[in-house]
Amino acid sequence: MRLTLGPLQYFWPREQVLAFYRAAAAWPVDVIYLGETVCSKRRELRTRDWIALAEELAGSGREIVLSTLALLEAESEMSSLARLVDAGFRVEANDMSAVQLLRERGLPFIGGPTLNVYNHATLRLLREDGLQRLVLGIEHGRALVEEFRASGEPLPELEITAWGRLPLAYSARCFTARALDLAKDDCGFRCLEHPDGLPLASREGTPFLTINGIQVQTSGRCDLGPELAELRAAGIGLLRLYPQAAGMAEVIERFRRTIDSGVAPARAGEENGYWHGTAGMQCVTSP
Repeated sequence: MRLTLGPLQYFWPREQVLAFYRAAAAWPVDVIYLGETVCSKRRELRTRDWIALAEELAGSGREIVLSTLALLEAESEMSSLARLVDAGFRVEANDMSAVQLLRERGLPFIGGPTLNVYNHATLRLLREDGLQRLVLGIEHGRALVEEFRASGEPLPELEITAWGRLPLAYSARCFTARALDLAKDDCGFRCLEHPDGLPLASREGTPFLTINGIQVQTSGRCDLGPELAELRAAGIGLLRLYPQAAGMAEVIERFRRTIDSGVAPARAGEENGYWHGTAGMQCVTSP
């Protein structure tokens, strides 16, 4: 079982991003995903910078993957997408536009969690297009994996998000700008002020969601560390850990110890419901 460092979901200053990935080069992860997947206005690192960072990290011995936007809205974004696809690295396609470009070029790819793969027929079609690895959608749990396996068809590598706030939805509107009474086109890049997203509570004060630009996330962090034996038995080969502003090295070390020892850790996150087929925000105690 391998550990992957998922693409950065938040908007951090350029130097913070570069320092984070220079540190990541020494962490015990097997795959590092790079790129902007949320908002095209986040340009502290441009496409050429992400490609240059990929080239720098390629010597670390890790598999380097370039991730694409989950929601494309402009022709300029298609141009950036084409540069990522043609950069010579494996690509995580988070939108069918990326799948189309990769298919046209005859390039294999990784299917990101926003491709909406809900049955084995869709999975078969994507495999015919060149999909080699599928990152399961955040609400996909044990039942869907069992359905995939029961189909009797060859499966790609399966990766699941095992740590971090889960991306629930994307919109053409910017939730952060709206919350701060700003226009999306004049947002002032206020996401920079919220390195782990902007918490949203109910009227009663109960933590509810996390706002991250045009993305809405869970309030709590998913933690599937204690489910490691179940994940392995289900055929999950890769565990995705999403970056956070502080304590990421400790998160990775916790999962690495779990994989190496086979001993389930105490739960550190707040949510695991989707894997168990219930509301994602729940925390289910495995028997």
